[in-house]
Amino acid sequence: MISGGCLCGAVRYRTDAEPIITRLCWCRVCQYFATGNAAVSTCFPSEALSVTGELRDFVSVADSGNRMHRRFCPVCGTHMFSEAESRPHLVFVRVGTFDDPDIAQPAATIWAASAPRWACIDESLPRWEGQAPAPG
Repeated sequence: MISGGCLCGAVRYRTDAEPIITRLCWCRVCQYFATGNAAVSTCFPSEALSVTGELRDFVSVADSGNRMHRRFCPVCGTHMFSEAESRPHLVFVRVGTFDDPDIAQPAATIWAASAPRWACIDESLPRWEGQAPAPG
């Protein structure tokens, strides 16, 4: 079981599903959420994630062209989930919200072309300059 929540504890989640993939994303939108770094997110089947507490939804169009729902806690502002309308069966959970972030092992870097010159990119991981193929 994987569980987590926001900084203030108003939102909690859990899943019994195995992670599909964990990726580091350097797109400009993720850099905003990750305060200048890559966002580290783990993909799960949407139906396997149970959430308690109120979430707010910020909708935007990603560089990939996907209409994205980025969900966050309205109390503390912790960014928690991203979902693409084109892939409603998948949800990306921000690894920083895991109760045990050590369970996430990044397997790829995406949107590397958008990373700043000073970015530390693990050259041992598969790398895409833009959007990677959809997981699962």
